[in-house]
Amino acid sequence: MLDVDAVVLVGGRGTRLRPLTLSAPKPMLPTAGVPFLSHLLSRLKSAGIQHVVLGTSYRAEVFEAYFGDGSEFGMELEYVFEQQPLDTAGAIRNVADRLRADNVVVCNGDILSGTDIGALVDSHRNSRAEVTLQLQRVAEPGRFGCVPTDADGRVLQFLEKTPDPPTDQVNAGCYVFTRERVAEIPADRPVSVERETFPELLAAGAHLHGFVDGSYWLDVGTPESYVRGSADVVRGIAPSDALPGPGGEYLALPSASCAATTELTGGTTLGQRVHVGAGTGVHGSVVLDDVSVGTGSEVTDSVLGAGARVGSGTVLRGVVLADGASVGDGCELLHGARVWPDVCVPDGGIRFSSDL
Repeated sequence: MLDVDAVVLVGGRGTRLRPLTLSAPKPMLPTAGVPFLSHLLSRLKSAGIQHVVLGTSYRAEVFEAYFGDGSEFGMELEYVFEQQPLDTAGAIRNVADRLRADNVVVCNGDILSGTDIGALVDSHRNSRAEVTLQLQRVAEPGRFGCVPTDADGRVLQFLEKTPDPPTDQVNAGCYVFTRERVAEIPADRPVSVERETFPELLAAGAHLHGFVDGSYWLDVGTPESYVRGSADVVRGIAPSDALPGPGGEYLALPSASCAATTELTGGTTLGQRVHVGAGTGVHGSVVLDDVSVGTGSEVTDSVLGAGARVGSGTVLRGVVLADGASVGDGCELLHGARVWPDVCVPDGGIRFSSDL
């Protein structure tokens, strides 16, 4: 067991994922058959971390209703509510009185990662750093702020987005703080780790260490990345100990049913009491509980919210249907379409081509 606490920041409103996050906070969206947060907690538990504090805000009650005190999951969970939005560092400071260990792992609650948390903590201790940052190597670093380090891993700068970045290392949203540094963050006001805490520590000569990683990493903040992340967990590309069944091309929860001619591929998940009709293909998609899909349809890279209905002969590609939405027969909805809760699209009501 690691003598380390963990803080998981789950207070965001998930606006980029609307309308899915109208009914559930982003970390509680079903991902490969369980709430997204389950996968992160499974990684912390596998690393030997037992005590986790969740910094909550939006729909805070949902987290404790599902996870309780954590005993069912073999962990100890606590919850601290933000009365006002405090940004990243402010949210960390807000839970300071719940911390017990000398070091604390801080994770953003919307990152799917394969990093070795035990190795991250070891790197922090061995370097005697005050803060250690997980730095991810990415193919297009110009899309992110970059964090160059020296030969010993010491952080040199925090750079804004630039078309010609000097390094491919970017801030991955996972840190190890000493408890003393957490206590020094200003209390009761918004504080950003990226724009205030880290630059000020660096300017003051503090030791910030970079743990450079090339493992799986994905921010699931958009519908496209959310669908991809779920599929990657099902296919075993993203590591998790929380998968509720055998993965592969698809994961179907026990009460889901399909016709013999249904095709399920690309890491698709079917939730409880889902029914998919004959001749329908569901590819790389997340289908939540109580969804019905008719015959001869195609659902690709899409999310179908709880209780949604899809007719026969309908094509959905890169689409989000919110809870209770309905799309009739012979429709064609393509990339980026989002249907709000309980909205009904009639038979043939939307098409992007003259013939299907």
